[in-house]
Amino acid sequence: MQLGITLKMAGPAPRPDMETVLEAERLGFSQVWAGESYSTDAISPIAWVLAQTTRIKAGTGIMQIPARTPACAAMTAMTLQALSGNRFLFGIGMSGPQVVEGWHGVRFGKPMTRTREYIAVVRQILARERPLAFSGEEYVIPYAGADATGLGKPLRSIIHGDPSLPVYTASITPAGLRTAGEVADGTLPIFYSPERPGIVSDPLIEGRRKAGRPADLSGFDVAPYVRTRMGPDVAACRDAVRGELALYIGGMGARTKNFYNDVAIKLGYPDAARKIQDLYLDGKKDEAAAAVPDALIDEISLVGPAERIRDRLAAWRDAAKSGHVGTMVLAGASREAMRVVAEAVL
Repeated sequence: MQLGITLKMAGPAPRPDMETVLEAERLGFSQVWAGESYSTDAISPIAWVLAQTTRIKAGTGIMQIPARTPACAAMTAMTLQALSGNRFLFGIGMSGPQVVEGWHGVRFGKPMTRTREYIAVVRQILARERPLAFSGEEYVIPYAGADATGLGKPLRSIIHGDPSLPVYTASITPAGLRTAGEVADGTLPIFYSPERPGIVSDPLIEGRRKAGRPADLSGFDVAPYVRTRMGPDVAACRDAVRGELALYIGGMGARTKNFYNDVAIKLGYPDAARKIQDLYLDGKKDEAAAAVPDALIDEISLVGPAERIRDRLAAWRDAAKSGHVGTMVLAGASREAMRVVAEAVL
């Protein structure tokens, strides 16, 4: 099992914590990921990291599909590949309708169709076998709408990208995971239970079978985010992640469409998921956080003293040995916690 970390970009003057990144590289971590929602973008921090490191790979976890054309995303990927010696990891995802339509101002459309076509266009650009021409349901290149000038023509990338660029998706729904299994090289589950790997693995393998790929996860990197808080007080460490979990389970999306809430239900916490959402959407954020079950936190996170974290890592190592997990991505880990996990895993 490989190890990764997330890059925190928050506050009025966000700046990557390069000391933590460099410590991760020294410890043998293989990946660092930066996300985006409607604040800082994912690409700029990753370029910053790649410029100041030499071995660790860095990726966008995730680059929002609706924010960029597939050709723009491919240009970005090829540029970062060239500048970093192929240490860039290409992570993409649709985000939810609230962000897609409310922030980017474009239609949500058909997310699975859009993801498949987006990756297909990027791969065609990287392969550079012929000038880019694509006719799909979501993307038609060159543009051929009623208001087209008629001057557009297929173009071939001037620079040569690497067609082996790993493509990750941020998949949490069964349909999204099946799509990842069909067309991607890895996925970044935001919630993951090592005791219930089938929630993620089963749809991935279903998608791989459909695409004629190997009917297992060989060569496919399942890289779940694992919230990590190390300290002597287990309750305080749990409390440190409650607010974030409540935000996702209760507030990321509408009452009728919240993919994160759906995952909490699949993990076996339907009553808590509904209660958290009701409280959060009623503006009772503290009560929503308090309603996050200890058992859920323990199942998907690493919390508490070093010895407790070492004990919990056994379940994650078992998931890796059985082929379900490729990389554990520590989210919010201190440098001390990173060292504890690295000593136990690497």
